[in-house]
Amino acid sequence: MRAAVYQGGDNSLAIETVDDPTPGPGQVVIQVGRCGICGSDLHMAEGHDFGFEPGDVPGHEFAGEVVAMGHGAEGVRIGDRVAVMPFLSCGKCSACLAGDPAGCVTQNMMGSGGARGGYAEYVAADARWCVQLPRTLGWQDGALVEPLAVALRANMTSGIRNGDRVLVIGAGAIGAAATYWARLSGAGRIAVSATSTRREAVARALGADAFLTPEPDRDLMSQAMEALGGMPDIVFECAGVPGSLDLAVSAVRRGGTISAPGACWSPDRFTPILAMVKEVNIKFTMVYDLRQFETAVGALDRGHVEPRDMITEVVGLDRTPEAFEGLKGHNAHCKIQIAPF
Repeated sequence: MRAAVYQGGDNSLAIETVDDPTPGPGQVVIQVGRCGICGSDLHMAEGHDFGFEPGDVPGHEFAGEVVAMGHGAEGVRIGDRVAVMPFLSCGKCSACLAGDPAGCVTQNMMGSGGARGGYAEYVAADARWCVQLPRTLGWQDGALVEPLAVALRANMTSGIRNGDRVLVIGAGAIGAAATYWARLSGAGRIAVSATSTRREAVARALGADAFLTPEPDRDLMSQAMEALGGMPDIVFECAGVPGSLDLAVSAVRRGGTISAPGACWSPDRFTPILAMVKEVNIKFTMVYDLRQFETAVGALDRGHVEPRDMITEVVGLDRTPEAFEGLKGHNAHCKIQIAPF
């Protein structure tokens, strides 16, 4: 089969012919329908301690059709259309039995560490983490489920209530997804903050009432107060860059909550005394569990398909290296998806 393989260096990916996957016990082979390029994929190609190794096939946001089954694979059949939780895990520990493969001590996230991901024509996955994709939804929806589930976990952890004033810092895919869930959760007003207006249209399509960019004589707190009619009750920190957590602390109301699914890969400094004085609740979240993945599928199935506006381009496998490199600089994309066939 053909796959986009990590090479290292400045030109991260190259299209290669690699062996077709063979399903192990409890596994299935998925013919990839769509796979999203995630911001964390870009970070993992930057040489961090936790990053790709040459030979890795990235891609953890994917959906496709089951085309082969290994011994003991249960819950799906050949021909099923599925969105896939990208974990290989033991399936027996308390975390796995609770539907939380990220908590399995033996888990490996697909797309790194030698576990091939979805930048390929086919991929082997654990059958237990395949979620049925309703016929109402296409491959593009299935490949959005993973980032939607990331933001859903942050939403549920935040304790959001009907009428809450919400600020989302960051207008990438996770920020857009956080906006989507805040709107579905009954938020009163939602403001999205970003460094430019490049993704304003996407943010508004997913539910933002206001879009904020830096102003020379005003801080984010004053901008948010004006846009929301008061200080934010909840701030979703989705930018994941140094300084964004401090920014969230400065903006949130006293006693408010910061929910932080944004992944900051570099050391960061913030001012604890300000968080202390304001008695801020800061909650970090990491990925999702099976229930949240299923909830994301269900929301799309019920017709809440606004996340489709996140998809700004679809590329074939041959164009994946070019698209990947293009995302490393400033760009207006929210989500590029790969269509291998």
